[in-house]
Amino acid sequence: GAMDGTHIRASVSKSMKDVFRGRKSFPTQNVMAAVDFDIRFTYVLAGWEGTAHDATVLADAIERENGLCIPEGKFYLVDAGYGAKPGFIPPFHGMRYHLNEWGNNPPLNENELFNPRH
Repeated sequence: GAMDGTHIRASVSKSMKDVFRGRKSFPTQNVMAAVDFDIRFTYVLAGWEGTAHDATVLADAIERENGLCIPEGKFYLVDAGYGAKPGFIPPFHGMRYHLNEWGNNPPLNENELFNPRH
């Protein structure tokens, strides 16, 4: 399947606002969601503060009792924030990835060919 995180506005006490304020100008939760290739949610973890890194949220999801489970021989496509580890396939580092980086230029190698298809 595929996995990604998103930031969702959070309502927190004044004493917690700074810890929940990450990339946005308002407090957020970092919510991680996984879907299968039929676009059905298979796992969601909410509640992490907006300053939490995606890799931290993923580590917590894996370590939890009844947490994220990757079936043998299966994998999740993830963005670079989750890193490369067994069961997770990020795009190749240092290669063009986003469509606005391509223009009219074709892929130069197999890694660049992989990234936009990722």
